Amino acid sequence: MKRRALGPCGTPWARGRVGRGREYRREPGAAEASVASGASGPGNGAGGGGGAWGSTEDPSKCSPRFWEELFLMKVNLEYLEGKLESLDGEELMKIKDNINCLFQHCIQALGEEHPIRVVNALQTLCALIRGVHQKNKSTSGFDIINMLMGFDKAELCMKNLMESLDSLLCAEGSESLKSLCLKLLLCLVTVTDNISQNTILEYVMINSIFEAILQILSHPPSRREHGYDAVVLLALLVNYRKYESVNPYIVKLSIVDDEATLNGMGLVIAQALSEYNRQYKDKEEEHQSGFFSALTNMVGSMFIADAHEKISVQTNEAILLALYEAVHLNRNFITVLAQSHPEMGLVTTPVSPAPTAPATPLGTTPPSSDVISSVELPLDADVQTSNLLITFLKYSSIVMQDTKDEHRLHSGKLCLIILTCIAEDQYANAFLHDDNMNFRVNLHRMPMRHRKKAADKNLPCRPLVCAVLDLMVEFIVTHMMKEFPMDLYVRCIQVVHKLLCYQKKCRVRLHYTWRELWSALINLLKFLMSNETVLLAKHNIFTLALMIVNLFNMFITYGDTFLPTPSSYDELYYEIIRMHQSFDNLYSMVLRLSTNAGQWKEAASKVTHALVNIRAIINHFNPKIESYAAVNHISQLSEEQVLEVVRANYDTLTLKLQDGLDQYERYSEQHKEAAFFKELVRSISTNVRRNLAFHTLSQEVLLKEFSTIS
Repeated sequence: MKRRALGPCGTPWARGRVGRGREYRREPGAAEASVASGASGPGNGAGGGGGAWGSTEDPSKCSPRFWEELFLMKVNLEYLEGKLESLDGEELMKIKDNINCLFQHCIQALGEEHPIRVVNALQTLCALIRGVHQKNKSTSGFDIINMLMGFDKAELCMKNLMESLDSLLCAEGSESLKSLCLKLLLCLVTVTDNISQNTILEYVMINSIFEAILQILSHPPSRREHGYDAVVLLALLVNYRKYESVNPYIVKLSIVDDEATLNGMGLVIAQALSEYNRQYKDKEEEHQSGFFSALTNMVGSMFIADAHEKISVQTNEAILLALYEAVHLNRNFITVLAQSHPEMGLVTTPVSPAPTAPATPLGTTPPSSDVISSVELPLDADVQTSNLLITFLKYSSIVMQDTKDEHRLHSGKLCLIILTCIAEDQYANAFLHDDNMNFRVNLHRMPMRHRKKAADKNLPCRPLVCAVLDLMVEFIVTHMMKEFPMDLYVRCIQVVHKLLCYQKKCRVRLHYTWRELWSALINLLKFLMSNETVLLAKHNIFTLALMIVNLFNMFITYGDTFLPTPSSYDELYYEIIRMHQSFDNLYSMVLRLSTNAGQWKEAASKVTHALVNIRAIINHFNPKIESYAAVNHISQLSEEQVLEVVRANYDTLTLKLQDGLDQYERYSEQHKEAAFFKELVRSISTNVRRNLAFHTLSQEVLLKEFSTIS
């Protein structure tokens, strides 16, 4: 049998010719076997290295050129990770010095001028980090630091590593190298399930790569290639111990004012959300033209709800988190939301399709390369422009349709939190209500038996706030169900209230179909009352009822300052009078509970007091309407006749002035949302790590790009 050539320390390597323009190749696992020496006793033959595995000595002692030669060889990621995972704690500790040594030499190799060495060093670092993490899942970041670098050298190692990565990301070199650097950083950040327990990130805080991330986002070629990874990386770094200490990435993100950088970040987010919208639209069209669609038409759409549930596209919480952090932390980013751009042809660079990403429970899979170079389909044939806010509203309208799934529930909640931040911002409200910024926004509407699908081309051009209100009304109408999403309803009503507060304050007379909102709110009150027993077992429904009643009080008290016409104010009274039975029933319910000594006494009594003006309107106008009908011998009055009575009797109506209707508590993440974001970031971190699969790290393109060493 022919003997194989032996490399350093007797490890079996298949060595090619050495010299200018020549290559090294080796059998899978050989280099890693020599690095992991000491894991098995002599003669076990682990890794094919024979006695090499029995030694705990530095592998370079036998060969001075060991490290120089090692990084010329392609890394077998699966072997190295698998080997580290297979060792027990005692065996792993035996080779700790060798792991530390390899980690340090990998960092040194990042400064090499030959790209192939840099590539192999980066990939080896990824494999080491992932392998050690798998072995230390239940332990803290401290143990991982010690195993990878040793406590005594950790600070210097990480300083050198971060400086090298920063240089590679900022250099005008290979885009493939930059991609691998970002993969390594994502690997490093997500090494523990809870990123706030990842002590390695302390060094990433000290040795910031924030400017390198911004450079990628501000430079179009780099942004197209790496924008998604850069944005997700930034979103995760911002969430490291954000409630416990000063996070420099939070501080720096909050003061970024460079227009190109902010627009670049907005474009990456918009394109990722656009891809989701496009995929959903494709699936919807495919579904509508399929067999199931024909079947549902045959049986009268009996199964329309079930049919809709089948249209499911993986959500993307990672990119949504990035949008939230940008909106929440940086006031300058608000301008990016309204930055108009062409709907079609943003980027014309042709690209080849990327492989379909594996489905995961929580969607943080990056869009394929063609996503960053494509844009969403036109809202309408006549509409040529869009912006990030429109794309986000369309995304929200899809995600918020189905909140039964836990991940979609979290996505819907995050969408409403983002809208809350937007609704509180003075500048955002200015462009939301700007009559000169009119758009057709084609929101997705949940199929329902009692309504027809709206024709897209009939959508009017309106200020963007109308689309936000449409989205809120759509949510209110479509989620009255057994598994009642109370938290989302509260947030939804809060968004509407904050928009009304701005309109009242700035006397903005918005031409909107307010009747749709009033009708949705009254139907929601009816649902709460008809399901009182079931809902009270889980929720304090009086909090929501009070918010709804106070929205009506807002219209009653201040409507003359922001409703578009006097007739709109008349219509408000008409709706209250027409639906008086619902308000009477609500009053009876809260009066019953407020006079009992139960747990809901205080909450119910607040609603009782809030109903005072609505009841005054009903009690004032109903007798007059009945009298008008009797005098004129009319059994059923038309709307116009009722409005005539209302207009004639305003003067004798007495209402109480209610304080605080136009006041609200501003959004605060730390005090109310910390638990939600901790869990969300944990899920995103876990999924990002899972999606850093071997096919994304091995990157055959790198080896082709740098196959010849000059």
